[in-house]
Amino acid sequence: MGYTVSKVAERTGLTISTLRYYDKEGLLPFVDRTAGGARNFKESDFEWLAVITCLKQTGMPIKRIKQFIDWCLEGDATLERRLNVFVEHKKEVNAQIAALKEYMKKIDYKIWYYETAISAGTEAVHNGEKCKLLDKDAEENDL
Repeated sequence: MGYTVSKVAERTGLTISTLRYYDKEGLLPFVDRTAGGARNFKESDFEWLAVITCLKQTGMPIKRIKQFIDWCLEGDATLERRLNVFVEHKKEVNAQIAALKEYMKKIDYKIWYYETAISAGTEAVHNGEKCKLLDKDAEENDL
C-alpha cells in the first residue's frame, strides 16, 4: 500500500509544499511514482523523511543532505563518507547547543530580573548593594 503526498504530510507533520520542494531538490529519489506520475510513498520512505527532517531541522543545508542521500543510494562504497557527514554535523549541532545554553543563561537571568522587580514592585530593587547580592546569587545558580 502506498501513501499520497497528503497522507505523508499528515503523518509526518511536513507540509505538502515542503515535500514537493524536497522532491524538486532531489531529496526524494527513492519515492516511487504511479503510472500517472503521482508520488507514491512506501512505509520505508518514512525513515528517509525522518533523517532528512533531522538534518534540516539541525541546520544542514539542502545541498549537503542531497549529497548524503546520493551517497546512500550509491551503496557500501560510500559508508565512510556518510559516517563523516554525521560526525561533522554532530560537531556543528554541539556548537549550536553550546550557544543555546549561553543564550539560556541570559534568558534565565532576565526572568530572574523581572520576577524580582515585579515582586518588589520596582526595578529599583536592582540598584545598589541589594542588587549586587541578588546578582551574586543569580551567578551562583547559573542564572
